Amino acid sequence: MSSSPASVPLIGRESELAALGRLAGVTGTPRSGLVLLHGDAGMGKSRLLSALGAQAAAQGWRVAVGHCLDLGGSPMAYLPFSELAAQLEATRPARMSQLAERWPDLRRLLAHQHAGDQPEAPDRGRFFGSLHAVLSELGREAPLLLLIEDVHWADQSTCDLLSFLFSRGFSEPVSLVVTYRSDDLHRRHPLRTIAAGWARLPGVSRLALEPLPDEQVRRLVLALGPGLLGEGEVQTIIERAEGNAFFTEELVAAVGSRALPRDLAGLLLLRLDQLEPDARAVVRAASAGARLVPDAVLADVTGLVGERFEAAVRTAVELNVLVPDGDSYRFRHSMLSEAVYDDLLPGERRRVHAAYVAALTATNSRASAAEVARHAVAAEDRATAYAASVRAGDDAAAVGGPDEAARHYAMALDLLGSQPAGDSSMGSSSETVGLVEKAAQAAAHAGLVQRAEAIVAAQLSRLPADAPPVERARLLIALAEAAALSDSSTDVIAVTAEALALIPPEPHTQWRSRAVASHAVALGGARRDAEAVRWAEEGLAMPPEVRAGEVTIQLQTVLARISERSGDAVASRRILQELAEATAGTADPSEVRVLHQLAGIYLEQGELDEALQTYRRAARRSAEVGRPFAPYGVDSRILAGLVAHQLGRWDLALEIADLRADEAPPLAAAGLLSVTLTVRAGRGETADWQALMERVRPQWSTDGMVAVHSAAAAIDLAGTAGGVDGPLTVFDEAVSSVGRTWGTTEFQARIRLTSLLLGQLAGSLADLEADRRRALVARAQQLSEAAQCATGMGRRPRPGLESQAWLQRLDAELLRLRSAAGEPVEPGEQVAAWQGAVEGFRRYGHVFEQARSQARLSAALRAAGDTAQSLELARAALPTAERLGALPLVAELRPLAGTARTPGTSSVEVLTPREREVLRLVAEGRTNPEIGQGLFISTKTASVHVSNILAKLQAKTRTEAVSVAQRRGLLERSG
Repeated sequence: MSSSPASVPLIGRESELAALGRLAGVTGTPRSGLVLLHGDAGMGKSRLLSALGAQAAAQGWRVAVGHCLDLGGSPMAYLPFSELAAQLEATRPARMSQLAERWPDLRRLLAHQHAGDQPEAPDRGRFFGSLHAVLSELGREAPLLLLIEDVHWADQSTCDLLSFLFSRGFSEPVSLVVTYRSDDLHRRHPLRTIAAGWARLPGVSRLALEPLPDEQVRRLVLALGPGLLGEGEVQTIIERAEGNAFFTEELVAAVGSRALPRDLAGLLLLRLDQLEPDARAVVRAASAGARLVPDAVLADVTGLVGERFEAAVRTAVELNVLVPDGDSYRFRHSMLSEAVYDDLLPGERRRVHAAYVAALTATNSRASAAEVARHAVAAEDRATAYAASVRAGDDAAAVGGPDEAARHYAMALDLLGSQPAGDSSMGSSSETVGLVEKAAQAAAHAGLVQRAEAIVAAQLSRLPADAPPVERARLLIALAEAAALSDSSTDVIAVTAEALALIPPEPHTQWRSRAVASHAVALGGARRDAEAVRWAEEGLAMPPEVRAGEVTIQLQTVLARISERSGDAVASRRILQELAEATAGTADPSEVRVLHQLAGIYLEQGELDEALQTYRRAARRSAEVGRPFAPYGVDSRILAGLVAHQLGRWDLALEIADLRADEAPPLAAAGLLSVTLTVRAGRGETADWQALMERVRPQWSTDGMVAVHSAAAAIDLAGTAGGVDGPLTVFDEAVSSVGRTWGTTEFQARIRLTSLLLGQLAGSLADLEADRRRALVARAQQLSEAAQCATGMGRRPRPGLESQAWLQRLDAELLRLRSAAGEPVEPGEQVAAWQGAVEGFRRYGHVFEQARSQARLSAALRAAGDTAQSLELARAALPTAERLGALPLVAELRPLAGTARTPGTSSVEVLTPREREVLRLVAEGRTNPEIGQGLFISTKTASVHVSNILAKLQAKTRTEAVSVAQRRGLLERSG
């Protein structure tokens, strides 16, 4: 599935290649250079030498390469030099014959050509001197680069000859670069002392190849598997490869399998074969441990004691298999650990894990419950695994790790499900219900809302008919709370009503208060406001000690929502502001819910700056308590991105939605990708938009708002890509999907979707036949009427400012479409409709849609004969479109504004303000981390901006991008 490694350019080693070129004397005026290049196996030494050789050859150097080979303890003397001599002779046989005549000892390296003439017992000193003289002679004729690989396998004679050449050096441009594996130079290796001596010689330089940074591994992965790997697969490879280029190539080739590629595993296990039996037992035991295995634990697991254990560990360390790390040990590379572990036999694996359980549960052990649980599961010790999994989940939840908590609780539930009938050794039924509640809550906090609901539903289906009523009620409440977090098909009102029937009103209990609150929330969501108020007031009348914390806030937010919906936004805002102040900075998770609802009021009232600040505050708070993808937290982040887009702060919207630093669950990722798609739609960036939609589309049935936001962007993207069929298909699929999810097609967001669709159709009618135009006009009329019926499905019966603007836009787009189809439309009617749309978006504060409406008002004014006002309006809107980088709108406005394009430029050169800031720093030679620090953004966001700049300027490198920008005046314009 991947590209051949040989076909992939050298990636991530540009600075090392430049340094190697300088040290070897290849860069600039040719001179001699003596270099030791070292790094672990797979770091890319051979690829770097190949690149150096190609660079040198292009500059007129003669290049020869020799290799040392692992011949199982019987190395051939001077093997790499024989190979070098053969290559030099192949290119200039006559000259090499002349040199052999002058220095007969050279014939030793050309034995296959001069066997009969070779001296029987050459003097080593004379031979070394002869070879040095020959190389110097060749260097005088033309610069000569000698590359010798894998000197860790060299014979002693080769090492002696290298010592001679390194110590004498060359006055002519003769350069010698040798490589060796750092990880093979264990304490007993003979080259260890020799290489240290070489490094101390004057004129000899050392260059170490360190692991590739994650960003460069990502580049390599994408080059090896272009367009074939998802972000999750890319990230997994980055983590497993640990910066090793060869491992990266092997893992890309083996995508789809968690097991190590067979060839790679075999290569890694060669090191295990070098160990003595006790050391091999230590290494195998360590492979089943954590990343770091404490010395005492490893000794207990192996059963080796005293000097025998110390000797075994020392051997593993000296042979560079294990590395000391404090009072623990780790593998030199995690993939070596994987290879050793995979090589364990099934029974051997169980016994090793059982030994870990015994060692970690000792009274003096400080092992975490998660470690014990992992080993107990592998050892098939179900009772220990269950208890440890529950404790591990509790530990993770206590420190704000909902993902980890959800995994541990899920493991405990799986173990519980495998418990034989009648066996209660893993806890009582009440404890089981408590575990289900915790598991569902952890899954919800991790952003896995569907899983949360499924966990509870599964346990409800298994609950015995004679279970205590309160246990069933607790599960029903948990089911309702989970279902309320998504567009679930569960009848939440019926579920909460059943829970209420199972819990008597007296005496007051926490379960009754939770049931009342859940029922009030469900009724409020169904717009059964009078009933919701009655239940909320009943709940608030209960003693504070049984409704403390989140229950009280749930009840108060229900009342606030109903107050706003009834038209009293002031009262609603006051309630929520008081709640926000009361919960600010506390550990109360309801703070995020309150801020989310308060921001919604600001948004509905058109106070977009306050909405943005409050949504961002909610998202930050959710992340601070360790729940970045909990429903209200991630929803606040998504809405913050969308509000930033409406305010015309598109770079901020992209930063808010940036997923590169996150491992977001699918629903959260889909919501954030919807923000990215919205910005890309405005900028007309149609490349790969369908691929992004493929990641979003599966979540339409889970969350209708994800469908609405992404479909709105997709309608514009499909229209920009060309044709009317694409936008029509997206619209129809979105309305159908949201209709199934919400149970109605009369949702208020349909107004926006219809307006956008009509706008795309109107712009494409001129290319269609008359019959198709008439059919589309008839369809548009029907869609417009259907959208008008959706005005009552929002937060309040009367549409808010945003919906009012879209209603004005809907009327205007329908008139524009009819006019484009050739129907008689009064020019003044079009002008008035577009004036209403412009004013509507101005009042709401949607910068882009105001500018887009201005463009179409300008066209309507021109059609009505008011050229002066049309020109003025277009020129007023154009700077906004250019600032945003909204290329389709720029293209729409420029003819209306009478603005000619600068010769030699194209629309792709429109850079956003943030991109212009980044470009200036690129021109100063700043790296991505330095750009990030300078602009207070992440390194990955800076990298995204640089990539966008290169694409827009059609430049392959940063230097070329700066050159293009300077030539076209972009840097001056941004300054």
